Amino acid sequence: MTTQENNTENESIIIRLSEIVVYPESNTKFLADRNAGEILLSKMENEQEATYAVGLTLKEDAKLTEMREDDLYRIGNLLEIESVTPAREGYLISAKSAGRVEVASLYQKEEMFYATYEELPDIADLDENMREFVLRDIKRTIKNIGENFQHSEHFLKPIDDMDSIDQIMGYVTPYLPVAIEEKQALLETLSIRERYLKFFYILVKQKENIQLQMELARKVGEKMNKTHREAMLREQIKVIKEELNETDDPISGEGGYQERIDNSDMPEEIHKKAISEIRKLESAGPQSPEANIIRNYLDLLLDLPWTSGEKKDIDINEARKVLENNHNGLEKVKERIIQHLAVMKLKHEKQGSIILFTGPPGTGKTSLGKSIADALGREYVRVSLGGVKDEAEIRGHRRTYIGAMPGRILQAIKKAGTRNPVFILDEIDKLSSSYSGDPASALLEVLDPEQNNAFSDHYLEVPYDLSEVLFIATANSLSTIPGPLLDRMEIIEISGYTKNEKLAIAKDHLLLDILEEHGLDENMLQIDDKALDGIIDRYTREAGVRGLKKQLARTARFVSEKIVSGKAELPFVVHVDMLKEILGKELIRQDEARKENVPGVVTGLAWTPVGGDILFIEGTFMPGKGKLTLTGQLGDVMKESAQISHSLVKSRLANTANSFDFTESDIHIHVPSGATPKDGPSAGVTLLTALTSLITGKAVDSKLAMTGEVTLSGAVLPVGGIKEKVLAAHRAGIKKVILPHENERDLEDVPEDVRTELEFVPVETIEDVLKEALDIDLQRPMVCYSGQHLHHHGISEI
Repeated sequence: MTTQENNTENESIIIRLSEIVVYPESNTKFLADRNAGEILLSKMENEQEATYAVGLTLKEDAKLTEMREDDLYRIGNLLEIESVTPAREGYLISAKSAGRVEVASLYQKEEMFYATYEELPDIADLDENMREFVLRDIKRTIKNIGENFQHSEHFLKPIDDMDSIDQIMGYVTPYLPVAIEEKQALLETLSIRERYLKFFYILVKQKENIQLQMELARKVGEKMNKTHREAMLREQIKVIKEELNETDDPISGEGGYQERIDNSDMPEEIHKKAISEIRKLESAGPQSPEANIIRNYLDLLLDLPWTSGEKKDIDINEARKVLENNHNGLEKVKERIIQHLAVMKLKHEKQGSIILFTGPPGTGKTSLGKSIADALGREYVRVSLGGVKDEAEIRGHRRTYIGAMPGRILQAIKKAGTRNPVFILDEIDKLSSSYSGDPASALLEVLDPEQNNAFSDHYLEVPYDLSEVLFIATANSLSTIPGPLLDRMEIIEISGYTKNEKLAIAKDHLLLDILEEHGLDENMLQIDDKALDGIIDRYTREAGVRGLKKQLARTARFVSEKIVSGKAELPFVVHVDMLKEILGKELIRQDEARKENVPGVVTGLAWTPVGGDILFIEGTFMPGKGKLTLTGQLGDVMKESAQISHSLVKSRLANTANSFDFTESDIHIHVPSGATPKDGPSAGVTLLTALTSLITGKAVDSKLAMTGEVTLSGAVLPVGGIKEKVLAAHRAGIKKVILPHENERDLEDVPEDVRTELEFVPVETIEDVLKEALDIDLQRPMVCYSGQHLHHHGISEI
């Protein structure tokens, strides 16, 4: 940067720029006061070298008559003065930027500000190719903006010859309706890449604003013309009807609001509110902007059901029959629904608890609600709450807003046309909150039997009774439902279907639906049971049956093409050996019990959202310093279980027959399928057994699987998901299962045909586990003191 030799280095007079921001590599013209102009003119006449001054922009609220140091931005440009011309109110200065500077200090002398400054170079973080790309886009965007204005060619032409984006910024920004702060922020951005992109985004925003304004102006003009024309036509129609003595008043005429309200079954309080709105409509006139708002409100009052209709008596036997016909499996769930309906019958349908069906996708939660509506003979309405984040979606908008409407609750009641429908609140766990409010909190009033007899909707403005509605919510997970909302609902868990239940559902329901959807019938397409088994095992992995239905649909499409092409004989029977041709390669690899295990490998049981599974825990050791390594993407709880197992083994098996030295060996535990996250305490006994098998050299039976949580004292605690885990063990060919003693009662949920093919060993301590898995007689720990040393005596026999 060039500086003046006659002055102190990096010191210069300050030129105050009002509503102007100068950018590097750009030229500018501005009006300076007389004092500054005379000083600059004197310098130019007396000095041989170029004249410089620091240009600083005034902040938006600064006043020229009451200048303070804080009124100036501290980052500006060193300006090379090219000309100083007297003008009416000062001097017209023409200058170009010699580079960006930052003011270090300011001082005032003879009503002028002076500054010491430092150079502020750019951060060169944009390569030449990217700079050319941004330059082209900026020029194109400016041209698009200019096309919206007449005679803009003379303004756009110089830009074509500019090859510096900073020069274009200095040329264009004075004409952009952008705040001084935003223009100054561009100057203060040191990163070339960031500054150019900021400028490009400002141009794009201005382009969109201008296009929007042009579009709005066009539409407003068209609407004004249309409104004027319609008003004239209405006035003419009114005069014609008066001449013919024909009146058709939408308010008090025949079939008007007054007559409809008088003939409605509204309660007295609502009737008064409706009459009040009619008076407002009469005083406002048909052309008033409020007229349509009032009409929409009156239509809602007339469409909402205000009184209870004829109630159908609840027939428990019929309800049981409907549930059995529509749903295979889920015996406990159906029994719980029947119990709920029985209570409703005894209470004469006065609303009590709200039902919440929770379980994995595709398990029939929503269709259970539809079956309940069929069993009760009631109307069925459904509202999906997934992604709803505005409280107004539940409570409605206030009528002061343009486009106001009632909330989804009242809209669904209006659609049902009755006060006692079966109302499904789908995906209640996927509600979210935002600046617009918390819809989950708004649902508290809807789902509280103590409050919903006077539900308040912002649009309706009068209480509405929801106490006769049977609300049924559905969710995939309880973890995202707020506690106060969850407390108002009675939870019915749907864990998923067994393989046999899926097979029955496919034969009794899914296959019939698929045939109908694809224009087929049972005389055209048949799938034998082994093929259905193959689809369930090798092409789907889920707790529900949604994926199974998709695979059946793929099969139907394959057969449809064969039939239409004349390549198939009817009926087309799908066998298991045809699945690869129809559905492609197998999508699911089912883990199966190994033929034999080596020491350190144990089969465990795991629960997943799509059902149970087996997992193999593998251990090995190597020379080291007693380090424990865990791999397989394990969660914190599972890592803690491994640490507990390691501590138990070291404390209880330190004096084993093979003299395993924990201080001289590193142990590595791995759980395969490392791409899948795994967590939970139920692998505790499996980890302990794997470590014990590793250090003792004894192998565990490959047909033995286990689950349970272990404690540091050696107790085995109960875990969840027993039904799913046992089904996974049976599917994998396991013959014996070790499980916590307290989980023995959970075996009642396991299908009888599975229970009879497996042997179950309930355990209470790790001694029981090691005896069954490795035939190790481990005594309970005895603690004795000898001086300051604490001794543990563990194995009595290995």
